[in-house]
Amino acid sequence: MFTGLVEETGSVVRIQPSEKAIRLTVRAKVCGRGLKVSQSLAVNGCCLTVVKVTSKAPYKLVEFDLLKETWHRTNLQHAPVGALVNLERPLRADGQLGGHFVTGHIDGMGTVTRWERAGQDWVLDIAAPPEVMKYVVFKGSLAVDGISLTVAGVLKGGFRIWIIPHTYEVTALRERAAGSRVNLEADIIGKYVEQFVSARRKK
Repeated sequence: MFTGLVEETGSVVRIQPSEKAIRLTVRAKVCGRGLKVSQSLAVNGCCLTVVKVTSKAPYKLVEFDLLKETWHRTNLQHAPVGALVNLERPLRADGQLGGHFVTGHIDGMGTVTRWERAGQDWVLDIAAPPEVMKYVVFKGSLAVDGISLTVAGVLKGGFRIWIIPHTYEVTALRERAAGSRVNLEADIIGKYVEQFVSARRKK
């Protein structure tokens, strides 16, 4: 379980395809401290299992094995060597929930249709697939590339989010542009409500 509060941006160091998986290596600093094999780390909002950690002071090189299903369903396939990725460690039981509950299970990919400066802030419009849009509500929570964000407007086939300068500066959003693909995870509470209502209707 994560919160959607990005701790740092890491960078893609290496991508090594194999017959059954794709080995992804990411450079991390803050999130690499104390990180061990078999632990989880959210990379662009996707919960991945650490398979190897090596030191390269002051960084750690963290390796993951991605099934091709994960590769094809996330925007990690569009992250070349050198690209920034959002990193977050799992929420501790005694930690503070500053964002919202994020599982790290990507529901689908969206496409940036507008990404531009608006005064001191930035406006971000994203086209999203129907399986995500059915959970999108005005002022609701949504994770974009693992970032906990608030929906500022529901559009036809997409949604709008306002980005403050701090979020722009400390996340990989600063590398995005119109046409970029982003990982989307809808609020899990909405999914449970949908399931509950659907079950009630069937009775």
